[in-house]
Amino acid sequence: MTTVHVAASDPGAQFLAPNQIVPMLIGATVDEVERELVLQTLARCDGNRTRASRVLGLSVRTLRNKIRLYAASGIDVPACQD
Repeated sequence: MTTVHVAASDPGAQFLAPNQIVPMLIGATVDEVERELVLQTLARCDGNRTRASRVLGLSVRTLRNKIRLYAASGIDVPACQD
């Protein structure tokens, strides 16, 4: 069975199987799930947009557009950690 990594609030990360993740997503919109995936991926990539876009399978431009929308909505977006 494939496992999916879910970022935890503490340094000890959790590994959950898809059948454990799906029930947590029920009731969320696709936009909410996508936003959380983008933000969590950015955080795991230390804010590196190029790396996050590769992981997500998006162009850097598409990722930047999503980030711009999130920031305009008042959502905190992980900054690049140089």
